[in-house]
Amino acid sequence: MVTDRAQRIRREIKYLLSEHAALAVRAFVNCYLEPDEFALGKVDNAYPVHSLYLDSNRLFTYCATTSGDRNRFKLRIRYYDDNPASPVFFEIKRRINEGIVKQRARVRRDAIAPLLAGESPRREHLHSWKPQYWADLLDFWELAQRLQAASRLHNAYMREAYVNAGKASVRVTIDRAVRVEPEFGYDLSTQLDKATLIFADFVILELKFTEKMPSWMIEMVRGFDLKRTGAAKYVQGVEILGQEKVSRRRTGFEWGQSVTSTATSAPWLDASADVRGSLGQSHR
Repeated sequence: MVTDRAQRIRREIKYLLSEHAALAVRAFVNCYLEPDEFALGKVDNAYPVHSLYLDSNRLFTYCATTSGDRNRFKLRIRYYDDNPASPVFFEIKRRINEGIVKQRARVRRDAIAPLLAGESPRREHLHSWKPQYWADLLDFWELAQRLQAASRLHNAYMREAYVNAGKASVRVTIDRAVRVEPEFGYDLSTQLDKATLIFADFVILELKFTEKMPSWMIEMVRGFDLKRTGAAKYVQGVEILGQEKVSRRRTGFEWGQSVTSTATSAPWLDASADVRGSLGQSHR
């Protein structure tokens, strides 16, 4: 079984690069780091990453970022394939001042719908048992219930990832072909039907470290004249698509104008209500 060495507490700095600059950075990074556990053996050390972002009807987590809140969080379900036996990862990504805290629980795919419909977490919802996974699942579930959060946006990209040997206290990722589309279900498909490309002319470089920034990384930033910038994929996706396309579900809504749903007179009910209804019918 692959060991997940995700950094739980870290600093994170982002840059937008041209493809030419990204290739030069890759060559430099390879002198110090090795491919991570997911990238090992892949072409260009790259693998697909999919994230389903959850938010409230009023897009609480999106607004917290755009308003510059120093203490904020995002809720997402991350996955890497559409194999029913593979785990999915319920993630809370918190920004606390300049630091990042990432909680990540391995969850069974068949547990997604009941958990997001409000069913209380149980041990068997986890893909594998670990006390930290259990604590992270409880925190995720509590935040999702408090916000009445539902799926809003599917984000996909190709990621190169490198870490230092051992405890992986340093991590570098290079993300390409970042695509988004509104998503209001929980199928966790790897297919995007009508994807929109964001950061189209750029590659996203992220430098992540749990202690102080290594000297070689400082040398790289200076040598390549890298300029720090924001590159939040969820926020950029919402801004490119438009808030009205992400905050409202498909049923009873045509992009650009409101219509009355044939199923309900409240066409923009939270998607979690649909899940609760389908679960109720299946138990009858």
